[in-house]
Amino acid sequence: MPSLKTARALGRLRPVVATVITPPSFAPAAAAAAALRQTQTHQRRMYASSKHPQGFEPPSAADLAELRERVQEFVRREIPEEVAAHTDRSNAFPNEMWPKLGEAGFLGMTADEAVGGLAMGYQAHCVVMEELSRASGSIALSYAAHSQLCVNQLQLNGSPAQKEKFLPGLIAGTKIGALAMSESGSGSDVVSMRATATKVDGGYLLNGTKMWITNGPDADVVVVYAKTRPDAGSKGITAFIVDTKADGFSCARKLDKMGMRGSNTGELVFESVFVPDENVLGAIDGGVRVLMEGLDLERLVLSAGPLGLMQASLDVALPFSHQRKQFGKPIAHNQLLQGKLADMYTKLQAARAYTYATARAVDEEGIIRTQDCAGAILYAAERATECALDCIQVLGGMGYVEEMPASRILRDAKLYEIGAGTSEIRRMVIGRAFNKEYAHLGA
Repeated sequence: MPSLKTARALGRLRPVVATVITPPSFAPAAAAAAALRQTQTHQRRMYASSKHPQGFEPPSAADLAELRERVQEFVRREIPEEVAAHTDRSNAFPNEMWPKLGEAGFLGMTADEAVGGLAMGYQAHCVVMEELSRASGSIALSYAAHSQLCVNQLQLNGSPAQKEKFLPGLIAGTKIGALAMSESGSGSDVVSMRATATKVDGGYLLNGTKMWITNGPDADVVVVYAKTRPDAGSKGITAFIVDTKADGFSCARKLDKMGMRGSNTGELVFESVFVPDENVLGAIDGGVRVLMEGLDLERLVLSAGPLGLMQASLDVALPFSHQRKQFGKPIAHNQLLQGKLADMYTKLQAARAYTYATARAVDEEGIIRTQDCAGAILYAAERATECALDCIQVLGGMGYVEEMPASRILRDAKLYEIGAGTSEIRRMVIGRAFNKEYAHLGA
């Protein structure tokens, strides 16, 4: 089967417009309907164009179904359970996975085709994130940090020269990307960051540290937020593209985490790291706009991670409950256990519907609703932890031993209630979005 890149090049994943032969008596009405559909399609493309790559067209259901099949095929071949388990036990990302993800086309889902991307949008990105998470939460998290937090930030905010310089290697998987925003003293309160960027001849000198940086120990390219005007609060933050080979950059330590153990996470140190003017991402002092828009889309794509973990919980619990017998019958025939399985399934389906509806609004209408991006990951993350706990309960004693993946799923799921804004911050973000809307309406 050809790679996803080849399929895209051949047009197999493009929406197909069918030719409809209409009886003569209905021709005027049919022509009017066709014109309306054409106008609506044009409007969707126009709305989507500001948040999407050149030539983007919203994917059809058939496109997304074919993409899902291709990701599942990749996972069966490259991330079987033994790879996922070893990645967790070894506390290390399998770096040979990067070029494989690149060859499959998954690292540039939302990037321009001119730089090697697939230009497929956020629904497609969520599909890839969900299916990778179903196999390995760790590999999927590092994938998202690379493809969404780094690649997509460059796609949305980079100049043509920046895209041409950085995106081809990142999309091919020959370079590893990361984003550095959080600090040890400024996690949820990101505007209180202390890292600074001081103007010098030809560029800026970055000083400070960044904490909990996914892919930090391995990254070649890091999008870094720092204060260019330390006393200006949110109006004094700028985004920079940092080459980690620059003098003064180092990874102080790799963190030993409870879950997502195969997703390498570190503390980054910047000691007078020179960043040339051409590596400023977006406008000087305009980093908060880059940051906040990036956070909305980050939360949206990351919300597909818990979906994959919920599906993984069901993948373990369902067959076990039908194979395990007690009192002469499969335990799946017991009503209390059936209730747990039903709850797991409905939580997954509800969360999946929320995530993909939010992604579809971005793709088809260009609408990024902050409360829905935060709401999708809030709901999915909390449900994923619940599903993982229910999976352990269904397995009983077997759920408490490491030879089954239930423990890993639970440890991985918990991260999504903390990373990309805690559950508490997400609730606050939703409430503030309501206040902003009502203030705008004059209510």
